[in-house]
Amino acid sequence: MWGRGLLIVLGLAVALFCGGFLWFVHGMAASDTTSAPNADGIVALTGGPFRINDALDLLAAGRGRRLLITGVNPVTRPGEISRLMPEHQRWFTCCVDIDHSANTIGNAVETRRWMKARGFQSVIVVTANYHMPRAMAELAHELPDVALVPYPVISDKVRVETWWENPETARLLFWEYVKYLVAKVRMWLPLSFE
Repeated sequence: MWGRGLLIVLGLAVALFCGGFLWFVHGMAASDTTSAPNADGIVALTGGPFRINDALDLLAAGRGRRLLITGVNPVTRPGEISRLMPEHQRWFTCCVDIDHSANTIGNAVETRRWMKARGFQSVIVVTANYHMPRAMAELAHELPDVALVPYPVISDKVRVETWWENPETARLLFWEYVKYLVAKVRMWLPLSFE
């Protein structure tokens, strides 16, 4: 009797986990964002191609007043980044800030400090489409009263619309889903003890 009940509970847990994964993947942007509303600031979470360039394009288009590039390797200097994008070099002297936080939690904490220091109330979040759910969760946790505008960057190497056809993409999305769940549980647990 107990064994059957346990099997039912485990079956429901697996079904819920798998259904959540499908919901997670289905909610990801599969094509590039064409525009974003204006915001006070822009934050680019590094870790993949095109994120910094897309964020600089938004800054150049006047979508935000300043850009925070977070997650930059500690040995990388702003001049090195600006040399890679000569069309955006002028923005580095006036409107770009660099942070070296190494993970999504640190990115969110530094973004909170950066926004608070500037009095910003809205921010465009630039990161990979598969990283966006966790990034938005972490930022919303740190910035509950700030308007967060997602700007997902799409990589040709991570096609979410056919994720099951590519084992590397499936693995990446699966682990990103697990990290997302862990983040949500971590955020929820302290509340349950208050």
